[in-house]
Amino acid sequence: MTAHRAQRHRTSLRSLPVVLLLVVGSACGTDFLRVETVNPPPTTTTSTSTTTTTRPKPTTTTTRKAPSSTTTSSTRPKSKVALPPPVATPVPGLGPQTLPPTVPAPPTMSASPLTGLPMDIVRSKRPVLVVKIDNAPKARPQVGLNQADVVFEEGVEGGITRFAALFHSEESKPVGPVRSARSTDIKIVSALHHPLFAYSGANALFKQYVADAPLVDVGVDKYPDRYHRDSGRSSPYNLFSETEQLLDLAPDGSVPPPPLFAFRSPAAAPSGPGAHAVTHARVWWQASKLTEAIWDWDVTAKGWRRTQNGEAHVDASGRQVTPANVVVQFVSYHDTGLVDSSGTSVPEADVVGEGDAWVLTGGMLIPCHWSKPSNTEVTRYTDATGAEVQLARGKTWVELVPPSQGEAS
Repeated sequence: MTAHRAQRHRTSLRSLPVVLLLVVGSACGTDFLRVETVNPPPTTTTSTSTTTTTRPKPTTTTTRKAPSSTTTSSTRPKSKVALPPPVATPVPGLGPQTLPPTVPAPPTMSASPLTGLPMDIVRSKRPVLVVKIDNAPKARPQVGLNQADVVFEEGVEGGITRFAALFHSEESKPVGPVRSARSTDIKIVSALHHPLFAYSGANALFKQYVADAPLVDVGVDKYPDRYHRDSGRSSPYNLFSETEQLLDLAPDGSVPPPPLFAFRSPAAAPSGPGAHAVTHARVWWQASKLTEAIWDWDVTAKGWRRTQNGEAHVDASGRQVTPANVVVQFVSYHDTGLVDSSGTSVPEADVVGEGDAWVLTGGMLIPCHWSKPSNTEVTRYTDATGAEVQLARGKTWVELVPPSQGEAS
């Protein structure tokens, strides 16, 4: 009986570690399972002749507790997400660095359609402003002639001339004196893609011409608040405006003017059949009065200096008129049947048609042919081969001179 109790006591002692291990396993969970797998207990084998204890080799397999998820786990390892390559950060003083490419800035300049020179790209998209400027003796000196891209000089009554000045790439503040319109103006400006037309009135017939023409009327009768009188001058030679104020009147959808001339590259010399060097040209309008304009080539200024009736033609700032090009366009004039306030007949230049012309450019005279099929088409100047004559890039004056009233040497 005593031996039986001792045997049962030994059995209980053997069972105690197992119970303890179970308790610890339930508390430690995964750690217990890992220990059992990595270092399992020895296995005892008993036979009738001998007892052998065999310890299994440890394994490297780790059994972890399955995550609490309803999704079946895959034994394939998760793919790694590729990270972007590191960006090189320039460090001052460490030599050349590879920097990211820079985006070029948008252009700010564009070629002027009237001069061929660079101009502000925003300004290049606006319409052209045409201002009628007086050239009577009491109207001088004028303001704005040197800022105009192109100036047309036309004969009016009594041998006096008047200017149609085209403003696009530059401003003039003020500009004038502003004078009345003539029928010749309509044929000049109708090809300029609905330009703004500034003038100080006209007779009833010419006002109707203005109303019917493809232009925007910004004359003093329509916008008197855009004009002012200069108290230092006598009327009617004292009416002025400002180009910026007049250009503000451009309607939505206005477009820039078309190119009026062909321009050569800065390095190219003037050329064409019959081209020859000249340094002096003279043109005139003769009636009861005489207006004489002389153009002398200035190699330093690269332009033609204008003298009018024996005096240097300067603007109000004292700067002499010196455009890069002068086009002498020989045109006939006819009597409109109208008279001005003094009873003098009002002529009109025949600028639609064709005829002879000279292009003075780069110290050369290039004989050519002009042609203008209609009011709304620009005038083309071609040489004996039919090629367009190329002008120097810059400002241009166009002299609408009667036939045989010009000479050059």
